Amino acid sequence: MIPFCLQHPAQCQIDPGFFFCTSCPLLLGSWKTATMLLPNGGLSTNKQQRQRYVTKMGKCQVNLGRIQEKKRFLSDIFTTIVDLKYRWFLFVFMMCYIITWVVFGIIYFFDAWIRDDVNHIGDPEWKPCIENVDNFISALLFSVESQRTIGYGSRIVTADCTEGVILLMAQSIVGSMIDALMVGCMFVKISRPKKRAQTLIFSKKCVVSHRDEKLCLMFRIGDLRDSHMVDAKIRAKLIKSRQTKEGEFIPLEQSELNLGYDTGEDRLFLVEPQIICHVINDHSPFWEMTAESLKREQFEIIVILEGIVEATGMTCQARTSYIEDEILWGYRFEPCMTLEKGAFRVDYSRFEKTFEVQTPAASAKETYELKEMERQDQSTLSLYWDHLVLGIPNITEEETSAEFQNQIDV
Repeated sequence: MIPFCLQHPAQCQIDPGFFFCTSCPLLLGSWKTATMLLPNGGLSTNKQQRQRYVTKMGKCQVNLGRIQEKKRFLSDIFTTIVDLKYRWFLFVFMMCYIITWVVFGIIYFFDAWIRDDVNHIGDPEWKPCIENVDNFISALLFSVESQRTIGYGSRIVTADCTEGVILLMAQSIVGSMIDALMVGCMFVKISRPKKRAQTLIFSKKCVVSHRDEKLCLMFRIGDLRDSHMVDAKIRAKLIKSRQTKEGEFIPLEQSELNLGYDTGEDRLFLVEPQIICHVINDHSPFWEMTAESLKREQFEIIVILEGIVEATGMTCQARTSYIEDEILWGYRFEPCMTLEKGAFRVDYSRFEKTFEVQTPAASAKETYELKEMERQDQSTLSLYWDHLVLGIPNITEEETSAEFQNQIDV
């Protein structure tokens, strides 16, 4: 099924700021939409539900389907087992041992049945392969005792049975391999640092305001544990669909947001809550965004915090996301640190609190152009004043206007 926007691009009129065009249920986007064709030929779109790319808790909302070569998962069986949910992992864990016990129990019983040991139990002149194995249950018990090295003593392999010794060696090797695989998987699964990410918190809102005379997009992060993250790094991705100049619709395009990579500000010493800042400059995708256009935009900012867990030495990753409705224009975060006797105190009850500040509703580009015009006006006025003060003759109004025009052109 071809999406509506690709069949009828003239009617669809995709907005580059939108994740979804008017009727594209096959494309992942930020809004599930219902589209109706109006009598005048226009389209009416009714927003129904917000679909995130990544949830606030960091879970990716992407489902993989119709995978043809599933045998690739078996080539990396260790990772496949570790990635299973706990209920399936425990099921595989138990079945590996149970199947091995049952298979070798059947082999032991079959050997005793072939040698006719089951009909000579208690016969002092008969030399069985495995003593006291007269039915399947006793053979199963011997299999469990052998593999788990329990050894109650009533069932043993005699020296008159070569195949019994070979089977016992094979079961010991197979049992050791299963122990190594399952214990390794269990250790890796319970020590994975996913739960460590639960104590790394992000502010629920982003704020936009001026810092050092630059318009900035900011959010706050914090670590609730006393054992800190080592070599913590932060990065952000902008998820936004767009339409190319050739008419191609690119859903969910990812672009990087600079959080101080060139200056090293993306490397954090996360011992107290920190405000992460993205400077909106001419390289930022928000360069032309105003407070009014923010309400019409549709995008998602994915924030990724990575670091090494101090206690285990394993890499941990925490994620969250912000949509356009979670960005507050003209706000700042309240300070949450105070100085006490002998130490600093962090008040996490103020972690989410913001306060309003005076911030122009214009975009960073408009503000920059306005400042450039003011600077040029001041430069031209200063030049004209210098001519007057120095008393340089023959400075006409036409020359002054020409000089002002040259300044503007430059």
